[in-house]
Amino acid sequence: MKVDVLLGLQWGDEGKGKIVDFLAPKYNVVARFQGGPNAGHTLEFDGHKHVLHQIPSGIFRKNICNVVGNGVVLDPIIFKEEIDKLSPFQVDVSKNLFVSKKAQLILPTHRLLDAADEQAKGAKKIGSTLKGIGPTYRDKTSRNGLRVGDILSPNFKEKYDALVSRHKVQLSAYDFEYDLQSMEEEWFGAIEFMKALTLVESEHYINQQISSSSSILAEGAQGSLLDIDFGSYPFVTSSTTMAAGVCTGLGVAPSSIGEVFGIFKAYCTRVGSGPFPTELHDEVGEELRREGKEFGATTGRPRRCGWLDLPALRYAIMLNGVTQLFMMKADVLNIFKEIQICTEYKLEDGSVTRDFPYEANEGTVEPIYRAMKGWDCSLESVEDLESIPEALKEYVAFIEKEVGVPINIVSVGPDRLQTLVKGELIA
Repeated sequence: MKVDVLLGLQWGDEGKGKIVDFLAPKYNVVARFQGGPNAGHTLEFDGHKHVLHQIPSGIFRKNICNVVGNGVVLDPIIFKEEIDKLSPFQVDVSKNLFVSKKAQLILPTHRLLDAADEQAKGAKKIGSTLKGIGPTYRDKTSRNGLRVGDILSPNFKEKYDALVSRHKVQLSAYDFEYDLQSMEEEWFGAIEFMKALTLVESEHYINQQISSSSSILAEGAQGSLLDIDFGSYPFVTSSTTMAAGVCTGLGVAPSSIGEVFGIFKAYCTRVGSGPFPTELHDEVGEELRREGKEFGATTGRPRRCGWLDLPALRYAIMLNGVTQLFMMKADVLNIFKEIQICTEYKLEDGSVTRDFPYEANEGTVEPIYRAMKGWDCSLESVEDLESIPEALKEYVAFIEKEVGVPINIVSVGPDRLQTLVKGELIA
């Protein structure tokens, strides 16, 4: 069996959690391959809303194994809190949650370093979630980090103290006050909790599942345009958010990758700083924010909103090798009589391009829009794609033609049931 991949194609918050939960019954295993508690995947079903940060989104399906891969950075405190919140829903993590011993640990001092660094940047801050993600990946690549498997070592405290000593030296370079002792007590309590979880050599586990013909879905965290190499650098995350990250984040060969499901909103949003060519600074942007309830699942910060950006979408599709598209939150556009969609950019030299450029800052690119008729009606009673308004059909068809990939799911609301599927998904 191949490993199918599901990832976001914009700046995050595309609705990955809902779709993973929706697709999960087709799979035996759901695995996270990158990111950490800076992700926030929202699932809604049976009248409940759940936000997952580090746990794979297949956790509510009893017959599915959920794997936290080696490419993830893990905060033990947040991880314990997430697991505790699952208990009222009869989720047995002892049977269906597996954590890679090679996943990196986020220490309290990683969070302090993140906050100190962001504070020092002042007006030039990148909009970090302050979860310690960047400093943790930095320690990983400099070969100083601690991994989940280290918590089983008899000299774990010695390893911890050595790394914290390094961090204290780094913190001394900042004008930053902190109380580490109060943070450590809760952190070490969470470490003891984690020792009771199923810790595995995840690369062996995943490849054994492939060999035994189990179906596997790899779940991305942040959006493609936040990729450390191909995103809007430096306003990016610290990991590989593209399909390529599945190979390094789970330990699978490129030949094992199957379908690549790309998720995008019917419009665009972004949290934090960084380029956003189609951002709307007017009442329309406010309407999108209100209608879409666009506030970060992790930070609670209001999201910046704008029209759909096709050059950016084409770019993400190309880099990921997307085979199927899923369009989310079409219902948010219900209120508009006319919808704009960016098809090209006008550059500073007056030339026009369909490609995503090296820099896409305000002033360096000017979006060229095509106006399309809005459907201007509720989608609440729509039960299949054949029944959607004609204007929405035209919107979907136009995007498919522009990007060259079929849109096989259109989401018209947050609940599992508000998911319209074209024919039979290849999965």
